[in-house]
Amino acid sequence: MARTLSTLTHLECSMCGKIYDPGRLLNLCHACGKPLLARYDLGKAALSMTKASLRKREASLWRYEEVLPVQNDWAMLRLGEGWTPLHHARRLGEAIGCPNTYIKDEGLNVTASFKARGLAMAVSRAYELGARELAIPSAGNAACAMSAYAAAVGLPAHVFMPKDAPTLFQVECRELGANVTLVDGLINDCGVKVREGVAAHGWFDVSTLKEPYRVEGKKTMGYELAEQMDWELPDVIIYPTGGGTGMVGMWKAFDEMEKMGLIGSQRPRMVTVQSSGCAPIVRAFEQGAEHAELWQGAKTIADGLRVPVAIGDFLILRAIRESGGVAVTVTDEEMLRYARVMGSQSGVFPAPEGAATLAAQIHLLEQGWIRPDERVVLFNTGSGLKYAHLWADMVE
Repeated sequence: MARTLSTLTHLECSMCGKIYDPGRLLNLCHACGKPLLARYDLGKAALSMTKASLRKREASLWRYEEVLPVQNDWAMLRLGEGWTPLHHARRLGEAIGCPNTYIKDEGLNVTASFKARGLAMAVSRAYELGARELAIPSAGNAACAMSAYAAAVGLPAHVFMPKDAPTLFQVECRELGANVTLVDGLINDCGVKVREGVAAHGWFDVSTLKEPYRVEGKKTMGYELAEQMDWELPDVIIYPTGGGTGMVGMWKAFDEMEKMGLIGSQRPRMVTVQSSGCAPIVRAFEQGAEHAELWQGAKTIADGLRVPVAIGDFLILRAIRESGGVAVTVTDEEMLRYARVMGSQSGVFPAPEGAATLAAQIHLLEQGWIRPDERVVLFNTGSGLKYAHLWADMVE
């Protein structure tokens, strides 16, 4: 059994700055209840994680092990996560008047979504630290990813989903061995059930940003993007935001990369896109607020965007504002329409959340917020195949 190259030093509260020992299972800050973030010895990491060394490493997110939290190689759970393609979508870019449009296709991850990144890391670290049973509230893809990684090491997995979650997600979790409970409500109502189970049975909660390591898996999207673009970040990143772990993670990754000397100080403008039927971050951004209030009556076909309240709201808003970015909404109808545009012009069949990024790009081009000559990266966070039910009635 070998040690990894991880340079993890401690956990730090994202709000009050309180420091914690990373060697035990933790959820939120005990002092203020906000998310904990992993910190590393970046000077040490920079000695071995160089541009030259990375070119020789495995094509997975584990290539960045110096800045990942897992300490022992036996705990690095591998199902093929990460190192997804970055497509220069030339035909699509020409069609919309923005030739330097790229698509980062996260639908090619394990369980066909970007959630594999975060749950690979969260489950690996929970397993390493001795968790015996895992629990998650989820609208779909996160639960599928947790179920897969829990199955890989035989950890019991408890999934709580809204009862109207697509059948495919329910089936996938069950076939991966998870215990699935359907809840009459939204993902935050599922979170209440998870907390009850944690208190009653001692499960470990791997909810979005309620443990420190899902964000560490998601931040690898930022590392990959920099590496795939030859260490020159794009002008704009458009990201569909529910819980916002990916946005928070990438912003953290850019800071770490600069401190290691891999990139300079230039940053992309970060764009959050949400559904008009559930847009708490957009509303808070427009109001100049630091926190986003609960969105009442959340409703959207994009299950990953149906998150009426996010514990990491202030971290998402901080990334948008510090980058000079913006938060926008698109309609469900636009997601369905632009899924076909993206698919027919790029060869990538996006989930509705991914299609939302294209709709947002077109709006921002029309407004002049994005210039036609800028490099823009759209994140397709999952495969459209996971949402086949949405297109079933459209088959001719």
